[in-house]
Amino acid sequence: MLGLSQNQGQILKITPQMYQYLHLLNLPLHQLELHIKTELEMNPFLEISDELEQNLEDKQTEELEIELQQEPPEDKNTNDELTYEDFHDDDYEGYKTHYNEDDDESIYTPPATRTLIDELVDQLRMLYLSEEELTLAEEILGSIDSDGYLRDPLEKILENVNFSNNYSLTLQQAEEVRKTIMTLEPAGIASKSVEECLLVQLSTIEGQDPTVKQNAKKIISEHYTLFMKKHFEEIVKALSITVDDFKLAQQLILKLNIKPGEGQFSTTENTIIPDFIVTSEDDEIVIILNEGNVPHLRINKTYQKLLYHNKDKEVKEFAKKNLESTKFFIKAIHQRRDTMMRVMRAIVESQPDFFIEGNYKLKPMIYKDIAEIVKLDIATISRTCKGKYVQTDFGTFELKYFFSESITTDSGEEIANKQIMQLIKNMIDSENKKKPLTDEKIATLLNKDGYNIARRTIAKYRDNLNIPDSRMRKEVF
Repeated sequence: MLGLSQNQGQILKITPQMYQYLHLLNLPLHQLELHIKTELEMNPFLEISDELEQNLEDKQTEELEIELQQEPPEDKNTNDELTYEDFHDDDYEGYKTHYNEDDDESIYTPPATRTLIDELVDQLRMLYLSEEELTLAEEILGSIDSDGYLRDPLEKILENVNFSNNYSLTLQQAEEVRKTIMTLEPAGIASKSVEECLLVQLSTIEGQDPTVKQNAKKIISEHYTLFMKKHFEEIVKALSITVDDFKLAQQLILKLNIKPGEGQFSTTENTIIPDFIVTSEDDEIVIILNEGNVPHLRINKTYQKLLYHNKDKEVKEFAKKNLESTKFFIKAIHQRRDTMMRVMRAIVESQPDFFIEGNYKLKPMIYKDIAEIVKLDIATISRTCKGKYVQTDFGTFELKYFFSESITTDSGEEIANKQIMQLIKNMIDSENKKKPLTDEKIATLLNKDGYNIARRTIAKYRDNLNIPDSRMRKEVF
């Protein structure tokens, strides 16, 4: 029977402002610069504050303040949340990067140069894409990893673009845009898998024997798993082709680029841009947040004035909506900076020996440890560390490098599992490729050295190192 009932529960709702903050927090430095550049182009209420003209701007600001005081807005006594004081007194309005000329030598600012994304965008502009599709394409390009693959869910990228720009693009349209990107040069960019990447390249490659090309496509589309496991005899039998035909197809496949983004980026993109610079001098650790080319931002005074002096209701509503959005954007950048510094300080405080003496002093540490120190949730710590790098006296490391579980040796000593992973890598690098070490054999050798590790743990660490299993490492031909 149908009936009515009441249930009490708790749900978490993310406000648009919180979503924007989390999105900015997730961006590494070079993507943040690109995002701010895009926002400046699209939002007339946001502008760059030039320090060289600061005195003139201060004078204009004072004149605007006097004028506003003499002519108060008609709706000042309404229940509207936004008032002039919200913009004038808010610290975030005049948010600026804390840049000091004395830090020029320690902060790396990349030279202005064309990147792979610039080249791909130029190719896209030559196609018949709408403004909405081009915006989505640029967002997709900004989400590809260093190998050229799109690891982030397309649905989330689409949701972000629609939300930020008030678009109504469908998932089908987004998929079509992604497929268009894959056909650009280099072919395969924005693929979701190696198989898809290779098939796109085979479809666009020219000057190849049609039979060889067709056999290569069948191997990838129908027998990719067998091919990766080097079960070549089974493939030859399944496709009813000769060994020579298979070898020709195999040679063609091996010429394809499984990492279409690697080696195609400019020097700037291939160079890791550190988000932090941490130095140690006389056992004193100094932390600097590298804000690169992030400009000084403020609310445009001219457009701000529209909110208070234009009598047209629609114009005032437009101005109020955009002023509020601009204020939250600047505030989100400020919050991002604060969160990143808090997390970096906590990492340094938890790993002081590493930053003073080197990476052999790395201690076991997990996200939860840092979350408890900075009083933030684990998901926020993960977003802060994802894709962010720190330049130290001992090299440049991704922040997630400092997080590792502990392994207890026979002597009772706790060491970071990063050290175990390095041991595994060293053993595999020096193995006989005709008889590669199995996971069980590696576990046995480590157990003899006092490391109590199970075979399944070896397999997990090997996967984390992107090292295939012994069957795939074996040299057949």
